[in-house]
Amino acid sequence: MRSFFQTMTSAFVALFVFFTLVLPAQAEISFEKGSLTLVTTAGQRVDFHVEWALTAEQRARGLMERESLADDAGMLFDFGETRMVTMWMANTPLSLDMVFIDETGLVVRVAEKTTPFSEAIVGSGKPVRYALEIRGGRAAEVGLTSGARLVLPLALPAAKAP
Repeated sequence: MRSFFQTMTSAFVALFVFFTLVLPAQAEISFEKGSLTLVTTAGQRVDFHVEWALTAEQRARGLMERESLADDAGMLFDFGETRMVTMWMANTPLSLDMVFIDETGLVVRVAEKTTPFSEAIVGSGKPVRYALEIRGGRAAEVGLTSGARLVLPLALPAAKAP
């Protein structure tokens, strides 16, 4: 039978491992950066400086815990295939616009001004390859609606592209 001291030592070791290895590993997810251009249905070009979310870990982290986002900033999620996509706003204090884009670059849906910290599911509505998250309200400000186009090909980081 284990002594109280052995039990407490095991508990402290488990907590030490969790706080020194597990939590920092989650916090250390990094994103490579690049640029992309969308063309509105009115023909206006809109440039964004984005972080690429290419891996499952990067896509799971997304913009969680971000408290600000510049007007020309965002995150592009590349799912590596065309499929139905669902997202949510858990642990995200910012309102975001989610721009769902198919494999040809066509914007098929814009979910505007999503609710911070919400666990409500935001769906693409149609199969897509990409989702672009930008500051809430920004899509309307620049005229980004369904029918806009993402300029392809993207200059994705070669080492991490799916």
